[in-house]
Amino acid sequence: MVQKYQSPVRVYKHPFELIMAAYERRFPTCPLIPMFVASDTVNEYKSEDEAIHVIERRCKLDIDAPRLLKKIAGVDYVYFVQKNSLNRRERTLHIEAYNETFSNRVIINEHCCYTVHPDNEDWTCFEQSASLDIKSFFGFESTVEKIAMKQYTSNIKKGKEIIEYYLKQLEEEGITFVPRWTPPVACKLESSASHTRRPVSPAINIPDSATKEGLNSKEILNTSSSPAEPTAGTPDDKLDADYIKRYLGDLTPMQESCLIRLRKWLQETHKGKIPKDEHILRFLRARDFNIDKAREILCQSLTWRKQHQVDYILDTWNPPQVLQDYYAGGWHHHDKDGRPLYVLRLGQMDTKGLVRALGEEALLRYVLSINEEGLRRCEENTKVFGRPISSWTCLVDLEGLNMRHLWRPGVKALLRIIEVVEANYPETLGRLLILRAPRVFPVLWTLVSPFIDDNTRKKFLIYAGNDYQGPGGLLDYIDKEIIPDFLGGECMCEVPEGGLVPKSLYRTAEELENEDIKLWTETIYQSASVFKGAPHEVLIQIVDASSVITWDFDVCKGDIVFNIFHSKRAPQPPKKDSLGAHSITSPGGNNVQLIDKVWQLGRDYSMVESALICKEGESVQGSHVTRWPGFYILQWKFHNMPACATTNLPRVDDVLASLQVSSHKCKVMYYTEVIGSEDFRGSMTSLESSHSGFSQLSAATTSSSQSHSSSMISRWRFC
Repeated sequence: MVQKYQSPVRVYKHPFELIMAAYERRFPTCPLIPMFVASDTVNEYKSEDEAIHVIERRCKLDIDAPRLLKKIAGVDYVYFVQKNSLNRRERTLHIEAYNETFSNRVIINEHCCYTVHPDNEDWTCFEQSASLDIKSFFGFESTVEKIAMKQYTSNIKKGKEIIEYYLKQLEEEGITFVPRWTPPVACKLESSASHTRRPVSPAINIPDSATKEGLNSKEILNTSSSPAEPTAGTPDDKLDADYIKRYLGDLTPMQESCLIRLRKWLQETHKGKIPKDEHILRFLRARDFNIDKAREILCQSLTWRKQHQVDYILDTWNPPQVLQDYYAGGWHHHDKDGRPLYVLRLGQMDTKGLVRALGEEALLRYVLSINEEGLRRCEENTKVFGRPISSWTCLVDLEGLNMRHLWRPGVKALLRIIEVVEANYPETLGRLLILRAPRVFPVLWTLVSPFIDDNTRKKFLIYAGNDYQGPGGLLDYIDKEIIPDFLGGECMCEVPEGGLVPKSLYRTAEELENEDIKLWTETIYQSASVFKGAPHEVLIQIVDASSVITWDFDVCKGDIVFNIFHSKRAPQPPKKDSLGAHSITSPGGNNVQLIDKVWQLGRDYSMVESALICKEGESVQGSHVTRWPGFYILQWKFHNMPACATTNLPRVDDVLASLQVSSHKCKVMYYTEVIGSEDFRGSMTSLESSHSGFSQLSAATTSSSQSHSSSMISRWRFC
């Protein structure tokens, strides 16, 4: 397996030239890197105006590996080749390194880049990426991989320290300023003119024979090739190392790399609707920084949030009065670590009465609103306390817990809530303090503990009776001044006291079922199943030409092909495919086929847009300006892998996708509407619908509320 690393942007608040002076002091050897024994210059080139300086070194490393492994490998030292391409004119240094030793067994590539900060020309930015691919190593592949990763991460941590060490050394020698490169007087005018036109240059690959053949700088610039991994992209797309430490906490280099790589993947597939970094980090932590596993559950959660409009729950949903009066829970200051503190008096809460009066879905929605409020409070506390706070503490008082709380429908609702919260709010619970646990508690714990993640269970602290008042109790986690009065503290707690829900508020099973279905289906998005040989199709009737059909869909499972067709005549009324039938509690999953099998493409209907292949996990927005009135059909079709693909090695993503797709079935979630051309603003490829937000979790979300407010009601039939 190929191991990859991508660093955040490291910022030095010093000019580029001074950083270069410090960097050069690392050679020929560096005492701060014990494994770096020596280096020899094997090739060097300087342009006539000294703007370009390319130097190639052979570096000797003493790897910290078991003596037995070195003996088996037959080497005491490992050699690397490093090529540094310095462009003083553009103020960039590109570094490329690869292993010379065991190059037929192990492939190591590293790319580093020093550039001027885009917003402050007196600061310098540094980035690096690397890859490790161990083909074979005498049966010790796993051991070599661990040693290599350990050595590399150790050197990454020292990187900034080394530059700062040599900066301090320069300062002690009285060197605090290094002048910028200026062109020679003879060619100053020509160089200045060309400088205004020349873009930032990439790493320059100098041919080995460059110095022998006497190529001048102009010829080299024209013949040089681009680096393997250019550092393209705007500064806003990248994470700063200082930002990570301030807002996300202390991460290891590999954890930083996982965050950056997953974030980059989301940027490429979700097209601007990127969750905030702390939210991405929660999913990575929940899967021990396994990118593939974290990506899978994150995509599922983002789809779930979008379908049920969870981002808007705090602004659009008002809890019923019954919940406000009888749900014995609420926010109460913060713990000693600055985490928001939520107090739940479960023993005083009538769970049976709440379920009978409101139903399971209303309780679930209320718990979701609590979690959304928790996310907001974490952000606020991060700003207040000046350190990253990404989770909250929950204090659960079980005094009064009895067999009534073990009522089966109530436990079922609790398990459902735990399942949803675990799937969509991982690593948000920093600590759970369970106080005054009665004898019946082990029964409840036996029922719910299998549904709680192992990492979450480790955060539980359980106190029986009044044990919480002794050593290791509440005072270790909560300041004395804010301990609630009902626990013997002096702070008045405004959490409702709960109590029995009046039976007059109970509702019949039929009323609760209808209410649950209403809450479940309160979404503008539709879900559909796509089968091999059975596409899903949506009909849109257009009366006025030049209308704009817009769409927004997520590929929840499998790979699909998206098409748009036009027909002058209406297709037959849709018939639901039996394969796509689902129960009423799962309103998505429909499958409708509108195009009759006897219809011929080009005669009965025509394709108006090129087919678009969409991979699992992708979020797609787009639009089509209609040229003719009539009937337009949006089609999502199962994507068959091309036959020739079997002869090539598959990508890791393709293998994972093939394992997840069963019975040739795909799932999509979509929303579409028709907008008048006079109301349309821009292209939907860059315009996000005001309904598809991710407003709570997105760091960069654009809205189109103005466009939505004036949009027309579309005339389409859903399956």
